[in-house]
Amino acid sequence: MRRRRDRRGVTARRGEMAAAVYLRLRGHRILARNWRCPRGEIDIVTEHRGVLVFVEVKTRRTRSAGAPEDAVDARKQARLSALAAAYVARHGYADVPCRFDVVAVEPRRLRLPRITYLRDAFSADGTIW
Repeated sequence: MRRRRDRRGVTARRGEMAAAVYLRLRGHRILARNWRCPRGEIDIVTEHRGVLVFVEVKTRRTRSAGAPEDAVDARKQARLSALAAAYVARHGYADVPCRFDVVAVEPRRLRLPRITYLRDAFSADGTIW
């Protein structure tokens, strides 16, 4: 069991690294990675064209359980919204527009990972775009 958990952690970290590179190449300025508070963790926080962006990264090695982005369900969205509110309050971004993006990463052997970027994936009130 421990070996499987370790492999998932490595896969997740590699996915987050790939997502961060992808976002930087598209003009995002990384403000935080793996930001934590008692409520949980936000994978990546960026600033992009004056907007504070909260990014959830989902990495899956296979699609046997569905596409990676499918894992960002209503419960996960509600948790991310609460975490974003905590981040905004702690860092003084009350007057800055925010959005929620999802980066789905699928590693591929001997090739760059397949990345699906969902800009404005959902709103803080749980509305999926």
